Amino acid sequence: MTTIQELHIRRPDDWHLHVRDGDGLKCAVPHSARRFARAVIMPNLKPPVVNVAQAAAYRDRILAAVPEGMHFDPLMTIYLTDDTTPDDIRAVAESGFMLGAKLYPAGATTHSDAGVTDIHRIDAVLQAMQDLGVPLMVHGEVTGPEVDLFDREARFIEQVLTPLVERFPALKVVLEHVTTAEAVAFVRQAPETVAATVTPQHILMNRNALFQGGMRPHHFCLPVLKREEHRAAILETLAEGHPRFFLGTDSAPHPRGAKESACGCAGIYSAPAAIELYAEAFEQAGALEHLQAFASENGPRFHGLAPNEDFITLRRQPWTVPEALPFGADTVVPLRAGEELAWRLVD
Repeated sequence: MTTIQELHIRRPDDWHLHVRDGDGLKCAVPHSARRFARAVIMPNLKPPVVNVAQAAAYRDRILAAVPEGMHFDPLMTIYLTDDTTPDDIRAVAESGFMLGAKLYPAGATTHSDAGVTDIHRIDAVLQAMQDLGVPLMVHGEVTGPEVDLFDREARFIEQVLTPLVERFPALKVVLEHVTTAEAVAFVRQAPETVAATVTPQHILMNRNALFQGGMRPHHFCLPVLKREEHRAAILETLAEGHPRFFLGTDSAPHPRGAKESACGCAGIYSAPAAIELYAEAFEQAGALEHLQAFASENGPRFHGLAPNEDFITLRRQPWTVPEALPFGADTVVPLRAGEELAWRLVD
């Protein structure tokens, strides 16, 4: 059998991305802009992006960091809080540059302290989103201290998401960064209004990666890596070419010191090798023929957007991911730092 040496695919999009702000943003944006035409920008800055005016200003800062000669379209979101109103959603729908709104259960992940404390407190907002066609992007974890960390996603689906979809059947919902077999089963059985994003880390690693040779803080993310059976369930669905699963890196840079500390931050920085990592995972699954749909077609179709017209080329050409990269006045350690990858993006 002939080994594929090059992949020529439609330019992909990233449907879940963190680029931070300030000097760090200027370092992070070029890595994503080189690989992706569009990206859904997460609003969990500190303070969070809670309205269209703040999102517009943030978008301007992102565009200013795009290298000359590159095209990159940031699709903005607002951060839902207990104080979000239907008028805020109407402004999102009328903006022309916003894609949706993000639900962070309070305390679920980085900078989520201002998140929603009880889903029923935003029922009027969810109704407005359904009426106006504004998608809901969900960090799907409960946060109660009585729930085991590894069960938070499954419990959220059972307690919050399933009733939400039943109450708002026409609302578009994206369950982001799915990590469990339960999440895969939920999306597969859900109506066409429900989809999911998948990160590279959750299809390349299981929770053993947190402890290889000692504690590995740069492999810590939320939702946390799960058992091998869950990784396999996600990859199996992608290998089938399921149309409601699509690329969302959840690439989330933190300064090296913030990761390598007594209370390290959650987040994996995959942007500098994102599409190459997905190619590796799909090749391992024997499913390279489905990479383009996953990376470049399923997301636009779900969100009612046209796929990108330009293409990228990935070549089988080993290269080594840098040990660290600039991040403002600090450095950031990318996923697979110092390791060799088989696929390389060709300029």
